[in-house]
Amino acid sequence: MGTVRRHIYIDAPADVVWGIVGAPDRLHEWFPIDSCEVVGNKRWINLPSGLRFEEDIITLDHDLRRFQYAIVNNMIVTHHLATVDVIADGADRCIVIYATDIEPEPMGLVIIGAAGSGLKKLQSMFSPVNGVS
Repeated sequence: MGTVRRHIYIDAPADVVWGIVGAPDRLHEWFPIDSCEVVGNKRWINLPSGLRFEEDIITLDHDLRRFQYAIVNNMIVTHHLATVDVIADGADRCIVIYATDIEPEPMGLVIIGAAGSGLKKLQSMFSPVNGVS
């Protein structure tokens, strides 16, 4: 099984960053996908390639600031669990950690590339120039 992890520090309060990361329907704002829909504990993501993935929302813990989801009903991905944590590092700084366990293992390279791009975009959203309100 492939296990991958990326993290990034963001100069913003953890609760503010969690306002985006902890909203499953806002993934397209920072992760390299075209759009997503959420209905109950299900999310569907639409990729720029036209592919669509079904996901189960496993954990959405606002106190812990942890979001976990799994790709399901997929002919390529046989096992998947992603975890995104937003952890305070002082009053005005946090670390966002994105980790995935995935099978088949080579899919980890695709996921971690997307996660790295997404985390960088998330960080840029909170830069003084862009500022998220």
